[in-house]
Amino acid sequence: MKYIITGLLALTLFGCSLSVPQPPVAKQTKNLFDNDSDGVINQRDRCPKTPIDAVVDNDGCPTYVDSSEENKIHVLFANDSSVVTKSYMQNIKQMSVFLTKYPKTHIELKGYASPVGNANYNVALSQRRAIAIRQALINDGVAASRIKTVGFGDSDPVKANDIEQTNTLSRRVIAQVIGYQGNVVKEWTVYTVRKN
Repeated sequence: MKYIITGLLALTLFGCSLSVPQPPVAKQTKNLFDNDSDGVINQRDRCPKTPIDAVVDNDGCPTYVDSSEENKIHVLFANDSSVVTKSYMQNIKQMSVFLTKYPKTHIELKGYASPVGNANYNVALSQRRAIAIRQALINDGVAASRIKTVGFGDSDPVKANDIEQTNTLSRRVIAQVIGYQGNVVKEWTVYTVRKN
């Protein structure tokens, strides 16, 4: 009986095939490369030129945050004058640098005059003051098409302690510009391996 069981076991083992069929070979039909190294393959990447180390979503698009800066210009003038004094040139230079940094922004220069003399003359004087600042910005490299000038004359005097101070502070050109820029949210870890 012992020999019969052993013989049957031997026949069972030898009767089975010892070869294992080869697994099927997968054929790659899609581009699995990741050219911008953001962790999303080219086939699914909707933003193929993601900046290095940007935080991306499942579509490979970076996350942006709103960032804005503002710059102001405030230039005072002598009585009945549209000449820009040297003391204000640094303020004008800062504005031209700001406008260079934000090339899609435009500026409106608002000229004013003190409430002294003829109102029509003051409108023309305030316009000449705004044009003087405009020309200084153009001389610093800002495109003329980005600068608008408006003369308001003596329509909005500055309220001060006395008439002399009101007149001095009212002879002005002012402007405020807000520049917008979308900044990419970046990531960094000790495991970051992306290459530039």
